[in-house]
Amino acid sequence: MTTSTHHRTFLTGRRKALAVLASLAAGTAVLPGAAFAQAYPTKPVTIVVPFSAGGTTDILARLVGQYLSTELGQPVVVENKAGAGGNIGGQYAAKAAADGYTLFMGTVGTQAINASLYKKMPFDPIKDFAPLTRVANVPNLLVANPQQPFKTVPEMIAYAKANPGKINFGSPGNGASPHLSGELFNSMAKVELTHIPYKGSAPAVTDLLGNQIAIMFDNMPSVIPHVRSGKLRAIAITTAKRSPELPDVPTIAEAGVPGYEAMSWFGLLAPAATPKPVLDKLSGALAKVLANPEVKKKIADQGGEPVNETPAQFAAFIKSESAKWGKVVKSSGASLD
Repeated sequence: MTTSTHHRTFLTGRRKALAVLASLAAGTAVLPGAAFAQAYPTKPVTIVVPFSAGGTTDILARLVGQYLSTELGQPVVVENKAGAGGNIGGQYAAKAAADGYTLFMGTVGTQAINASLYKKMPFDPIKDFAPLTRVANVPNLLVANPQQPFKTVPEMIAYAKANPGKINFGSPGNGASPHLSGELFNSMAKVELTHIPYKGSAPAVTDLLGNQIAIMFDNMPSVIPHVRSGKLRAIAITTAKRSPELPDVPTIAEAGVPGYEAMSWFGLLAPAATPKPVLDKLSGALAKVLANPEVKKKIADQGGEPVNETPAQFAAFIKSESAKWGKVVKSSGASLD
């Protein structure tokens, strides 16, 4: 074999080897995503809760996590990262590895209110997350101290218009869903209720029971025991439909403010870059969990309304809620650093 022939044979062999390597590389570029999703999950999955243990967000995350663990065949653990209205937990989950092992229990606050309320956000609620499904809606209840001179929404509006600024309403804090439920009522009913923020729901309810404040919009689980005992008067519910827990209490919309709807809601999301096959596996598992009659009953027992929707439906819902609450925050003048 001449030197030139040997050189040509070497080059041909080298090209073939490179072609094989290139095809292998192309194959491995495609395979890991599918293979990873097929194997997923191979270790525990964490749900980040942006509030402290014991609250509604935490209760729902632990409930869903328990049943999701059965569907996925791996433990699901809850990690509480509270602070800054949910922004600390939101930032942590948004920046986590996008591999399906870190999920986030988002709320109306973290996903729809905070971006308008806080001057600086450590994450983008829309761009940094891939929505999986809403888990539950929790109504807010408009309650009054029984000594107040009104029993219905029209009576309260008439009293508020005759006495501007005299009705004060408490909330668990600036920017919380109950606060903005009151601001939305102000703008839609064209009244001037005076907001009194508290550090949490419990001290606000205590002052309401003592008639230090007149009314309150609050998550139903916090006030329903006092309504049932007769210590507080339920005037109306903030959701579009009546609650099975209090079927005789009208919605604010049907009681005199057409189109009014406000609620707390909770849903699961993953970091935005999570591979689609993994997201599909998660949303499929969650659909089974949320269709489970036991899970639905346990959510209802908390005063919540179970929700089971597709990622696309949840994404569209978040965008509509962001626009709605952005307007409410702007008109209320609320702002936090």
